[in-house]
Amino acid sequence: MVTVFGLGFVGLTTALGFAHLGYKVYGIDVDHQRRETLQNGKLPFLEPQMEDELKHHLNKNFIITEDIEQAVSDSEYIFYCVGTPYGKEGSADLTYLFSAIDTTIAAIKDERYRILITKSTIPPSTTAEKIYPYVQGKGQVAQHIGIANNPEFLREGHCWDDFIHADRIVLGCNDTVSEKMLKKLYEPMGIPIYCVSYTTSEFIKYLSNTLLATMISYSNEMSHIADTIGGIDVADAFHILHMDKRWNHCDMTSYVYPGCGYGGYCLPKDTCALFAQSVAKGFEPPILKHVIETNQNRAKIVAEKIIQGQHRDDVIGILGLSFKPGSDDVRDSAAYKVIKELQNLGYNKIVAFDPAAMQEFRRAYPDINIQYLSSAEEVYNCSNIVAMITAWDSFLELAATKMEKTIDCRYALSRSI
Repeated sequence: MVTVFGLGFVGLTTALGFAHLGYKVYGIDVDHQRRETLQNGKLPFLEPQMEDELKHHLNKNFIITEDIEQAVSDSEYIFYCVGTPYGKEGSADLTYLFSAIDTTIAAIKDERYRILITKSTIPPSTTAEKIYPYVQGKGQVAQHIGIANNPEFLREGHCWDDFIHADRIVLGCNDTVSEKMLKKLYEPMGIPIYCVSYTTSEFIKYLSNTLLATMISYSNEMSHIADTIGGIDVADAFHILHMDKRWNHCDMTSYVYPGCGYGGYCLPKDTCALFAQSVAKGFEPPILKHVIETNQNRAKIVAEKIIQGQHRDDVIGILGLSFKPGSDDVRDSAAYKVIKELQNLGYNKIVAFDPAAMQEFRRAYPDINIQYLSSAEEVYNCSNIVAMITAWDSFLELAATKMEKTIDCRYALSRSI
């Protein structure tokens, strides 16, 4: 049996994924409203396929519970999928993770062997230097506890498919019992499993996300250079770049393409956390530092592009508030940063529409004073200029008919090669 702490994108996907494999899974979350939403068979976020899976497994293989002692008592595997947000100077805040570990250990009343598995993204060396010693310091109970980490590689908007059809499973273990148990847990998936050290496992996750962040920032810097030089069709240049046989047919083209900067939860958090961890260990990585700076500066560059030829009394329309299409996630949203820059430049007449993220954007950014409209058409009707910040498919056809009024910040309307 499995217990999952934290029922956000990663935790709910993990819980339902194991339920789909036939395991009994307990789901625990401290957020009462989230628990209530899930108990009603609804998702608290936008994620294709997941609501059908939730309804199928709810109160069968998947039990949402507040009875932590019962869940821990029944389970051999305890997964932690809690938030590890930005802490001081970009480092990962582990408060929620250690709180969940404390709650687990307090609930253990027998000598059954259990594995505590961190699926939350944590900086390299965290398990070896912080989690393992912390659990070992809990006394006799630690003799019956294995420690492991198991990074996730889920893309928002594709979480279910990325779990069920993962290309690899990475396990960070330091004892054979935990390794064998975790291999047995994942064996029915028929996916390659790689068992490595604690720190190697953690590093693989950051290696993946910081590479993506670097490619996005590189592409944005190149598009800025192209605009500075002039006479360059940026979209054509990148589409032809993608034809290079050295890409070996891998689907990295969405990252090596300019836009408004990377956002969401993982790339900003993980890039800053790895930078902070490296600095704490004595090395300030210059490339990673400039990747972060390039991303931070991107919103100002985009805002300045939008206002070229505009007056401060003009109405500026914003299409898209989520950090990417197919998601209602607005964490580190480019739209927020661009709107703030526009307002800093004195452009305060701003209207906006997003097909999924309006309510979440309004809740997350109460400092933003803009007018939320009911459709993309209404944005065009009310605005002097319209900036497409998130390239939802539903925007593209309309925007293509109004090119003279559109600033395509994602180069989504430019012709493909």
